Amino acid sequence: MNPTTQDFLNFEQIRDGIIILKNKGLRAVLMVSSLNFALKSTEEQNAILYQFQNFLNSLDFSCQISIQSRRLNITGYLDMLSEIEKKEQNELLRIQISEYKKFVGQTMNQGDVMQKVFYVVVPFTISEIIGNENVKRYSPISTITEEIFQRAKTQLFQRLEFVALGLRSCGLQAVPLNTLEVIELLWGVYHQSEAERGYYPDIPSELIDFQRPQE
Repeated sequence: MNPTTQDFLNFEQIRDGIIILKNKGLRAVLMVSSLNFALKSTEEQNAILYQFQNFLNSLDFSCQISIQSRRLNITGYLDMLSEIEKKEQNELLRIQISEYKKFVGQTMNQGDVMQKVFYVVVPFTISEIIGNENVKRYSPISTITEEIFQRAKTQLFQRLEFVALGLRSCGLQAVPLNTLEVIELLWGVYHQSEAERGYYPDIPSELIDFQRPQE
């Protein structure tokens, strides 16, 4: 039997916005805003660094900071400007739109414009719920009971809240990704060129559970 693409991935399922790894680890992802640190005053920079240091020291679990860089595709934006330009009846505004469109196009032609998106990956392991010895009895993870998964999810979401609050003290906003957003993120990692063109294929139904977490 030939291996499938899924056999080479280190996760088994994406459920309720949670990545379920084959080694029984759970991962949730926060998308984090950015700030222009260089434009801050020295006092503001020191305050941000101090708050971030306090945040890191408050963690009793590991986190992964991931930065995704992707070439910005503005073809659709230029097409939209062209449509607006055609419909604009005011001659002055039409000229301004045309000049702006040329400026944007020339800027893009000077080099690749990269879009950076920041993520924090927060982990949780089933062993923290059922103990290391009992983990050996559960293989694969799909055999773990619904009760255990729900308990793990609750504690993982508590960690997400804690991380989001810590980042907020540094002037950053953090939002957890739902199931579909996690799928798009992972698919973009494995298929970067297609993702830059805005192409996302249908996802196999056996890979995911589209149910959103309860608010």
